Amino acid sequence: MPSALATWGSTRSSFSMNGAISTSHHLATEAGAEALRAGGNAIDAALAAAAVLCVVYPNNVALGGDLVALVRSPDGEVRFLNATGTAPGGQSIEALRESHGHALPLRHVDTITVPGGVRGWKALHDYGAQRSWAEHFSAAIEYAREGVPNSRSVAAALVRDRETLQQDPGASAVFYPHGEPLAQGEPLVQSALAQTLDRIASRGADEFYVGETAERWVSGLAELGSKITLDDAAQYAPYWAEPLEREFQGLRVLTSPPNTSGFMHLRVLGEVEDGIADPLGSGAGQLADAFYRANLVRSAFLADPLAGGIGGDELISAAPPQQPISGAQKASGDTVGFSAISTDGWAVSFVNSVYWSFGAHILEPSTGVLFQNRGTAFSLDPTSPNAFAPGKRPRHTLMPVLVIDGAEVRYVTATMGGAAQPQIHTQLLLRSLAGAEPNEAVDAPRWMVDEVSAAGGRSVTIEEDVSAATMAALEAEGFSLRRVKSRSEDLGHSNLIRVERDGYTAASDPRSDGSAIVV
Repeated sequence: MPSALATWGSTRSSFSMNGAISTSHHLATEAGAEALRAGGNAIDAALAAAAVLCVVYPNNVALGGDLVALVRSPDGEVRFLNATGTAPGGQSIEALRESHGHALPLRHVDTITVPGGVRGWKALHDYGAQRSWAEHFSAAIEYAREGVPNSRSVAAALVRDRETLQQDPGASAVFYPHGEPLAQGEPLVQSALAQTLDRIASRGADEFYVGETAERWVSGLAELGSKITLDDAAQYAPYWAEPLEREFQGLRVLTSPPNTSGFMHLRVLGEVEDGIADPLGSGAGQLADAFYRANLVRSAFLADPLAGGIGGDELISAAPPQQPISGAQKASGDTVGFSAISTDGWAVSFVNSVYWSFGAHILEPSTGVLFQNRGTAFSLDPTSPNAFAPGKRPRHTLMPVLVIDGAEVRYVTATMGGAAQPQIHTQLLLRSLAGAEPNEAVDAPRWMVDEVSAAGGRSVTIEEDVSAATMAALEAEGFSLRRVKSRSEDLGHSNLIRVERDGYTAASDPRSDGSAIVV
């Protein structure tokens, strides 16, 4: 069937179609589109794209990372999949405090939690995929084995992260093969990763958790001091849960419950409806203040609900702490969020993540697997709801979003951006409902309220072409402005699909290497 492609911006179709997909790397988008062309649905498209992204965008996502997803099935049900990883059972907060003091470092083997992504893929596959498990991996295996031209985002990250990433032997061999970082356009070849993907494709998801691959990566990390055991890997399981939801301007906005940050999006949308006029213009200061308070709530209270953390509705209504608690440091290159939909009624907002750029900066060489540093999000304060504990999930920045109009999907949206994800989702939705086309919504200049730092203060990271009126409104509310270049990766990559009466309009962010395809 015919298809439309843009390296960024919108594509639209009014002919008979299979669906649409938008991701942050054009090769992943094409893999997802090919799954749709072959008769697959949105889940098939999402899984094919996710596998490719682990090859072509390793600064953002890898097999050693996590995922979350919102899935809408043809009967109209929306479910949330939590495939975020757990802390090793043999580790303790006392040992971590003895080794690291009052906070975990940003890059260290102790920041690696059990990766949840591969069993998350299996849960999605079992829930509704049309194609075989092995078919999800064909493009990813080819790209890892044969190599792909290195992307703009990865090339820049290799330079930025060189000081620590190049110290890891596994990462150095892949990303600095001649002693220098791979430049944009140079071939990124990952032979060991290709073999690992091939084993997972042929043997199933359990290969990563109980098979030869598990034995290799667990052993490799143990040599570096990791406490993750084969039992930890074998016992890991994702789970399905009910999404959080609220009505906004006559639409149902659905997102993810704790341990994710989805509550912030719904909390602030409620404040907008309660009286923030022109929230992206003259009311931007009020919107920023709402997000500042949401950041405080997140830092103080967000934690794993399976380990005693409070629920999403409680977080939405919680009063900010009187004494601000420092939030997470600003991550870079932390996530890929992408959107997929098919005409049979499936829709997926999907987020895969390795957390900070290239995660823990540890690539296990026999498997080619790069590992996340999501454990650095744990607190080492024993009184914190988010305090480290064996088997516990840390609080997460990840959050997918679906917007439903009556019984039908209106928008499928996903973004990266670390702790800014709720803010990006809010800006995308507000612009969309004000009449912006999807490409206009993802392209528009952005700003985000920074998390509270140990030094305190209220600051906003803002692209230089944000309007003067918005900047003035933010400054009038007491926020200092940290200006960055327009279309900066600091403000995240987003992907958006809008459902039309006669088709779809899909858009991918110009801040990424992505594309959008309607099939």
